[in-house]
Amino acid sequence: MTDLYFALGLVIVLLTSASVLFTIVLPRRPRGFERLTTVVNRVVRLAFIGLSRLARTYEGKDALLAPTAPVALVGQLLFWAICYIIGYGFMLNGVTHDLGSAFVQAAGVVFTVGTIDLKGPPNHAVDIAAGGTWVVVVALQIAYLPALYGAFNRRESLVAMLESRAGLPAWGPEVLARHQLVGITDALPDFYASWEGWAADLVESHTTYPVMLLFRSPEPWFSWLIGLLAVLDGAAMHLALAPSTASSQARLCLRMGFTALNRIAGVLGWHVDSDPDPDSPIALTFEEFDQAVEMLRHIGFPMERSAEEAWPDFRGWRVNYESTAYRLADRLIAPPAPWSGSRRHLRSGIVAPRRPPQGTPPALADHRPPVVL
Repeated sequence: MTDLYFALGLVIVLLTSASVLFTIVLPRRPRGFERLTTVVNRVVRLAFIGLSRLARTYEGKDALLAPTAPVALVGQLLFWAICYIIGYGFMLNGVTHDLGSAFVQAAGVVFTVGTIDLKGPPNHAVDIAAGGTWVVVVALQIAYLPALYGAFNRRESLVAMLESRAGLPAWGPEVLARHQLVGITDALPDFYASWEGWAADLVESHTTYPVMLLFRSPEPWFSWLIGLLAVLDGAAMHLALAPSTASSQARLCLRMGFTALNRIAGVLGWHVDSDPDPDSPIALTFEEFDQAVEMLRHIGFPMERSAEEAWPDFRGWRVNYESTAYRLADRLIAPPAPWSGSRRHLRSGIVAPRRPPQGTPPALADHRPPVVL
């Protein structure tokens, strides 16, 4: 029986060490036992969602949800500690001849990096291994944090720059409208190119480090997901309304953008159709699209097609990312921007992009999306 406990404890220690290795040292999409830490993330996220029900405003809810990612990181560390204590406790059972005492001794050597012999002769090999293992795990976790915050800073820098180009919260048609109103439509190719590179970096960091999904933007109405959705909608509208003049970068940005969303969905275990039928229905209605097209026409955005002619192409692009984006927005409780789906955990409805009261052009003010509360 002692040998069985020792073998069981050794398996637990090896699996926990492998989880640490694949989470911190070897970045890759988690699979199998590597998904153990994602269970911790899910539990922490659900706990904070329950806590956020106390808030009556979106800003208050965002403030309550902000610590989710840091707490999840601490939760991962505690999860590994508990697994090591259980594993080394089983291995020490042959010395203590009592599981309770073995777990206490394992906890002592893990957290004090020393030896505590409660009963029987000491097992120096297991005691030293337990203490040394935890020192390595803590050191790796400390080195792991700069990688996470580096990815966070890269993600948020471009999101913050989007406020002047797409409103707050961001909205796809607003991207085209603001570029047209200030006469910088020639900057759209570079804009799409920068977001293509941003999406590539996003998918690399958020699929290898799933905890990144729990990090919220520093400002309540900023959101990497809403920003990406606005850029994709803007690019899709541009290609649908003016196919001969739209930059090829718009197409590349769209391709990389919905690929990033679909790969993130894969990490979460969601089924995603990688090649949907372009004629499939979407949640966004033609009436909403037509209103946005009318707004762009009113401000003089160059178009080659009417809303009816452009709708099939726009729908064919949006079907690639709409369902995933909406589901992610609901899961992450992203700002309730126009064209971003519903939120189960929010009391308020759609909030239109904020604009300076004295700086809102009449053309945009007349066609501003309604605020639904």
